[in-house]
Formats: sequence, C-alpha cells, structure tokens
Amino acid sequence: MVKLSPLEETRLLVKVSKFYYEEGLSQDEIIERLDLSRSKVSRLLQQARDEGIVQITVVTPKHLFSDLENKLEKRFGLREALVVETHANDSQENILRELGIAAAGYLERSVGAKSTIGISWGLTLHNMVTALHPRRIPHTKVVQIIGGLGQPEAEVHATDLCRRLAHAVGGQLTLLPAPGIVASQQAREVLLADLYIQRAMEMFKQLDFAFVGIGAPDPESVLMRDGSIISNNELKMLLERGAVGDIALRFFDSKGQAIQSEIDNRVIGITLDQLKHAGRVIGIAGGPGKLPAIMGALNGKLINVLVTDSVTAEKLLQ
Repeated sequence: MVKLSPLEETRLLVKVSKFYYEEGLSQDEIIERLDLSRSKVSRLLQQARDEGIVQITVVTPKHLFSDLENKLEKRFGLREALVVETHANDSQENILRELGIAAAGYLERSVGAKSTIGISWGLTLHNMVTALHPRRIPHTKVVQIIGGLGQPEAEVHATDLCRRLAHAVGGQLTLLPAPGIVASQQAREVLLADLYIQRAMEMFKQLDFAFVGIGAPDPESVLMRDGSIISNNELKMLLERGAVGDIALRFFDSKGQAIQSEIDNRVIGITLDQLKHAGRVIGIAGGPGKLPAIMGALNGKLINVLVTDSVTAEKLLQ
C-alpha cells in the first residue's frame, strides 16, 4: 500500500474506527470493504485508541460500585472486592441479606470443578448459603473449618451450614465432628485424638476457598447472644488485650495480629496461620459495628477477598 499523507492516514483511522465501533462491522468486513490487510486494520484500531480518536468509557450502572471496589483492591492488596449498595439507616438484617446474595454470586462464578471449599459459621454465611442456586460442581469438596458453636439446630451452626453448602453444590462433605470450643485444653486434646476430627483438620491444608464471617467482640454479637461460647469475663479479657475482631473464633487486634489467650487452646478449628495458606479467603462482613474488625482483618492480610457494603467501604477508605 502507498504511504499515505498524515491527513489521509487520519481520515482512514476515523473511517475504520467508525465502521468498527459505531456501525458494528467485524474486522473481516472492514478488510473486504476497504481492501486492507488484517494487520493494517488491527494496527489502525490500536492507533485510534492510542491517539484518543477512540475513547472507550465504561459507564457503571447505578447500584454498582466498581470504583470503590478498585480502590479497596489497591489500598489493601486484595484479589477482589465486592461492594453492595446500602444506606446509613439500613437494618443489619438487610445488610446481611445483601452481603449474602453477593457472596453467593461470587461462589457460583469462582468455584470450579475439584475445588475444596471451607466454611466457618454465622449469620452472614447463613445468608450466603440461603442465596445459592443449587447446581452440581463435579468433585467439589466442602469442609467445616470450625467445630459447632451455639445450638446445633441453629441455621448459623457450622455443621448445618456445611451440610447445606455441600448439598447446594453437589459436593463431598467433610464435617468437623466436635464443638467449636471446649471447657479445657485437656478436653481439646482428647477430641483431637479422634480419627474423624484429624481427617477433617488435615483438609485445612487443601483449601482453595475459605468463606468466613468477620466477627466483632461485642456484647450484642451472635458470639455472645447464645451464652455458651465465651463468657463476659472472657470478652472483657480479650478487649483488654486489644481484640477488635475474630475469624472462626481466632481473635486479632487492629493490625491483624493474633491475640494470645487460653481461649485459643480450647478452640477446635482452623488457625489464622492455616487460613493464610488457603488460595482465597473470602471475608464477608458489613454494617457499622464491623468497621474495626474488617480493618484489622485487612491490615493483617487475613483475607484476600472482601464482600462488604457501600457505607462500610467508604469508611474503610477514609
């Protein structure tokens, strides 16, 4: 092809760009119509973008928060952030429902065949499992990563959540047949000698995904509501040592460092160090009472995917 003048080159750039972006012609159609080579058309389309003749703008629909998500990902080094729309006067029940729907969507698009999924306990995860659309994901394994907490018949109980999740994805179920916390370290050691408990805890090393709630050590939390998990005196001790949150009953401070206490010696479940070795740790939490807990988890790199609400996301970035 004869070398074109700058004006004619620009004219061709615009023509090819309009054909491709405005009229919806394929590159093959442009090649035939203008008698150009494939490499020439590809180069012109790239040049049009480089020179600003073509400016591609992604318009985010209302109720989506891609800018907030990008900022969270960059600020905290996350693999992904998902932000759902909430307002300052929304109830915690509504926030948890929206978080559950978003987390279910993430699970459905991310988990593939032969994945090993861990799940802890709590209201947020109950909402996630409830929102799942049943489907069969071949050879998926679902693992309970903390023993049972609270009333066994409760929908937030780890065993019930694990069963329901395994049923929803058609996966192989591995339960952790033990309480989440016991009365003494000696009782824990006796239980850890059980073959089935050992087998479940060995699965912690194989987690591709770990879906966890982020708890706040607060007298009104689910953790305290039951009355059988930790006592008021233990809560006071944890707060005095700087606890701002917990994941699977492993408490941490504002920097995400583990709080050392005798409670750790009574918990049967995954540790924060073990959790860090999972492929993706999806922390699902939101609402005004969870801000310090989420920030601590982010600071300590305890999670690498965050599902939260828009009000909390804004505060995390301030």
